[in-house]
Amino acid sequence: MASLETILDDFAFLDDWEDRYRYVIELGKALPELPEDKRTADNKVQGCASQVWLVSYSDGAEDPLMTFEGDSDAHIVRGLVAIVLAVYSGRKASEIADLDAIEVFNKIGLVEHLSAQRANGLRSMIKRIRGEAQLLAA
Repeated sequence: MASLETILDDFAFLDDWEDRYRYVIELGKALPELPEDKRTADNKVQGCASQVWLVSYSDGAEDPLMTFEGDSDAHIVRGLVAIVLAVYSGRKASEIADLDAIEVFNKIGLVEHLSAQRANGLRSMIKRIRGEAQLLAA
């Protein structure tokens, strides 16, 4: 999976929206497939037009380090999942609770090119991750 720094650098290099769109799809193709036993109703993100699953893990510390797995049945959304995971995975819960990935998506110019449904789904993914982090950081 690509790091956030790599993704930001690659987006800075790509001028054309079509190239950026293709890159998002490539990020999704590189995302490891979520095993079928993790594609449960509990892991499904509500508010997404496509099917999206997110699984969170924490190391049990006082301010736990969190990692995430995710997947979608739609190519472009799977790429959005990959970017969201690059933003949040491997950070402490308190840091995740304070970090809004929408700022990253705005920085790379993706939000303005997403359909309303995809933008809402993106916000639902972010809300879920930050909500889980807030519970663990409390």
